[in-house]
Amino acid sequence: MTAKAVITGIGVATANGLGVDDFWAATRVGKNAIGPVTRFDASSYPARLAGEINGFVAEEHLPSRLLPQTDRMTRLALVAADCAFEDADVRPGDIPEFDMGVVTASTSGGFEFGQNELKKLWSQGSQYVSAYQSFAWFYAVNSGQISIRNGMRGPSGVVVSDHAGGLDAIAQARRQIRKGSKLIFSGGFDASICPWGWVAQIAGGRLSTRTDPERAYLPFDADANGYVPGEGGALLILENEQTARERGARTIYGEIAGYGATFDPKPGSDREPALRRAIEVALADAGVAAEDVDVVFADGAGTPDLDRAEVDAITAVFGPGGVPVTAPKTMIGRLYSGAAPVDVVSAVLSIREGIIPPTTNVECAPAYDIDLVVGQPRPASVRTALVLARGYGGFNSAVVVRETD
Repeated sequence: MTAKAVITGIGVATANGLGVDDFWAATRVGKNAIGPVTRFDASSYPARLAGEINGFVAEEHLPSRLLPQTDRMTRLALVAADCAFEDADVRPGDIPEFDMGVVTASTSGGFEFGQNELKKLWSQGSQYVSAYQSFAWFYAVNSGQISIRNGMRGPSGVVVSDHAGGLDAIAQARRQIRKGSKLIFSGGFDASICPWGWVAQIAGGRLSTRTDPERAYLPFDADANGYVPGEGGALLILENEQTARERGARTIYGEIAGYGATFDPKPGSDREPALRRAIEVALADAGVAAEDVDVVFADGAGTPDLDRAEVDAITAVFGPGGVPVTAPKTMIGRLYSGAAPVDVVSAVLSIREGIIPPTTNVECAPAYDIDLVVGQPRPASVRTALVLARGYGGFNSAVVVRETD
C-alpha cells in the first residue's frame, strides 16, 4: 500500500500574519495587507505597492551567528521551520536524522542576497568571482540552512519553477515520503522587495502600476491590470501517516492526495494552455471526481489573458459555476514560490473550519462564468480542495488536498 503523505505541522509568514493563528484570523475575514513599499524608496518606480511583512525582527528569533550568512528570505524560512516543528510537536532528534529531509522552492528571493554581494563587489573588486558564485548557489541555501540547523540528513533539494514551484516541491516531498522517508519539510519562501528584485519584476511586464491598495491586484475583475508582489511563504511538515499516528501527532491537517504538472505549448502553436490537463492529472492521481472537489484555490494572475485561461480551464473541468473558487492572495500579493504553499495552508484550514476565505476587493467580471467567493468568507463543508499555480514561461501545477479520516 502506498504511504499517505499528511501535513502535521505548519510554519507560515505573510503580510497579514506570522504563524498559523495570526495568518488565519486575518485571512478568514479578508484583511487586506497590501500597502506602499517601505523597505526601500520605490517612489521613482512605476510599481509602488507590495505585501510586506511588518514587525519581523530576525534578531528576536535567530542566533546572531546566522544573520551575516542569510538574507530576509532565509531568515523567514528558518523561523517558519521552527514554528512548524513546534506546531507538529516534534523536535530534531525525535526522528532519525536520515529519515528527515527538506525540499523547498525558490524563485526570486535570492535577489536581496545577490544585491548585498554586489555591494561588496563595488567596494572590493577582488570579490568579483565570489559575488556571482554566491548568487548562483543561493537557491540551495534555504533548504541547506534548514537541514543543517536541524540535523536533517535525508533527501534534500530545491525546485525552481516560478509560482508553480511551491506545489512542485510539495509533490517531490510526497514522493520522498512514499519512498520511505518519515518526515520532509516542504514549501517555499520568497522575499525580493529590494531595488534589484524590483527592477527584475517590473521587467516581467505583469506588475500592477495602480497606487490604491484596494484596487491594485484584481484577479478575475474587469479592471485587472497586473499583480502586486509580496513576501513570505509557508513551510509544511509532511509525514508518513502511519509514522505520524504512531508518534501521537497532535494535529493531522490533511493529506496531499493528488498532483499534476504540465507545461504550456509554444506560443502561437494554436494549442490550448495545459492547466486543464494538470487539473485532470491531479484529480486522477487523487482518485476523485470533479464533483468531489469543494473549493478551488486559484492561481489568480491578475492579467486579463492569464485570468481568461485559468477560468477556461476551471470551467472545462467543473462546468460553469460548478465549484466555489477563491484567490485569498489578493490580501497579501503574489509570493512567487511561497504563494501556493500558503494556499495549501488556507486549504487545510478551510477544511478544518468549514469556511472558504474571500477574494478581497474583487468583483468578478461578467465574462467569467465562475463562482468566485468575494466580499465575505463563505461557510461550506470542505473535505477536498484543489490548489492551482502557474509559473512564468508555461509551468502549471495542481495539488489536491484532502481531509483525513
